[in-house]
Amino acid sequence: MRSVNAPATLLAGLLLLAGVACIIVLRLTIVGAPLILLAILVPQSLMIADQWEKAVVLRLGRLKGIRGPGWFFIVPFIDRVTVVIDQRIQTTEINAEQALTKDTVPVGVDAIVFWQVHDAERAALEITDYARAIQRVAQTSLRETIGASLLSVLLAERRAADERLKQVIGAKTAEWGVSCLSVEIRDVAIPIGLQDAMSRQAQAEREKEARIILGSAEAAVAEQFRLAAETYAGNPAALQLRAMNIIYETTKERGATILMPTAMVDAMNPAVAVALNQAAKAG
Repeated sequence: MRSVNAPATLLAGLLLLAGVACIIVLRLTIVGAPLILLAILVPQSLMIADQWEKAVVLRLGRLKGIRGPGWFFIVPFIDRVTVVIDQRIQTTEINAEQALTKDTVPVGVDAIVFWQVHDAERAALEITDYARAIQRVAQTSLRETIGASLLSVLLAERRAADERLKQVIGAKTAEWGVSCLSVEIRDVAIPIGLQDAMSRQAQAEREKEARIILGSAEAAVAEQFRLAAETYAGNPAALQLRAMNIIYETTKERGATILMPTAMVDAMNPAVAVALNQAAKAG
C-alpha cells in the first residue's frame, strides 16, 4: 500500500480550501466547518491498495474484511489496516545449509524457494511473520530431505529432490495461506577429499569400461582371424594371393623396394601352391 495517498491528499486539500473560502469569503461557517473536518478525515478513511496487494482491515480489534486492490474506505478511529499482504511470487534463499546425507556424508546445499500468498486472511491471522516462517520451514525440510537421501541419489536425481521439497514445504505452509510453487537446489557442495575420491572412482570406472570394450574388440578380431584361418587352410591359393596383396599394398604406400628370396616367390605362385597342396594330399 502506498505510504503517500496522493488522491486522498489532493481531495483533502481541495476540501480544506473550499472550507476556508466558505468561512472567510462567504462567511458561511456552518458550511465551511464540516468541509474542514471532512478534509481532516479523508486521508484517514480513503485508502488505495495496489493491484498485487490485499489489506487486512480490523474494526475494534475484530476482522472486518480483506480490501483491495484499488480504492476502499474505512471508518476513522474505528477501523484500521493492520497489515498489507503482497500476493506476488516471492523467493526465499537458503545459502550453504550444512547437513548429513543418509550415508553420513557432510554436504552444503544452496536452494531457493518460490512461494506466493493465496489466502491473505489466513496469512495475516494464522501466523505472525509468514516470510520468516517459510525460511525456517524450508531450512528444516531441506535438512530432512538431505538426511533421507543418499549422496549419489541427491547428485543424480536433483529434480526429484526438488519435487519432494516442494511437496513437504507446501504441506506445511498451506495452513498459513501460502503456496509453495517450486524449489530449486542450486548447488551441492562436497568436501574436497570426497571430491578427489569420487574423481578417482569415476576414472577407475571409465578405465574398467575401456578395458571391457577393448577385450570385446580383441575377442571379435580373434574370432574373425579364426574364420579366416579356416578359409585359408582349405584354400592355399587364397592365402598366397592375400600375401601378395599385402606386399603390394606395403610397397605402394611407402614407395619402397622389397627384396624377397626366390623360394618365397615360388611359394607365392598360386599354381605351385596348388601343386604342392595336391602332392601333400596324394602323399
